[in-house]
Amino acid sequence: MSSIEDFKEILKLSEPLAKYSYFKIGGPAQFFLEPRNADELQAVIKCCVENEIPVRVFGGASNILIKDSGVQGAVIRIHAGDFSKISIDGTTVTAGAGALLSNLVSETVKAGLAGLESLVGIPGTVGGALHGNAGGHTGDTGQCVTSVTVLTARGEKFVRTADELSFSYRESSINELAIIEAVFELTADYSEETTSRMKKNL
Repeated sequence: MSSIEDFKEILKLSEPLAKYSYFKIGGPAQFFLEPRNADELQAVIKCCVENEIPVRVFGGASNILIKDSGVQGAVIRIHAGDFSKISIDGTTVTAGAGALLSNLVSETVKAGLAGLESLVGIPGTVGGALHGNAGGHTGDTGQCVTSVTVLTARGEKFVRTADELSFSYRESSINELAIIEAVFELTADYSEETTSRMKKNL
């Protein structure tokens, strides 16, 4: 059986969570980990399951409040390494769950792609935005999603397609422990209208 302390490269003990919180509040995490890729995240979760360690996951922590007394068990921040990557292939965009939503919006608009510009100004990460279907005046995160890769509480990874997902006002059907990445299908639009729409939503 593996030990959580085997992950010493990404593990901090009694790490104050306030510095990671959007609201700058929160006590220490018993075990704080920042996996760098999906395989590492999967290994951490499976280790926690084996050792009966409670697990909590967050990204930008812009929509959660962390108690001052701290958190027992493992707190996993999806933010670093592969989780922050954004790749564009034609009109298809793949974004890691830890990528900042603001970066996703700006990079797609710069690439001449429309569909996510209404999300400008919304804090947090892609993963959090998907989970809560964050949105602006004229659209939300889920409207252009074609698939989401997730991890269950037991560390099982699988892909949920758009047909398997539902998005409504500020909520989604994504209820797994963690989101790894999402794929969006956008529309080519090299006109200034996309930038104009983005500015109107600020």
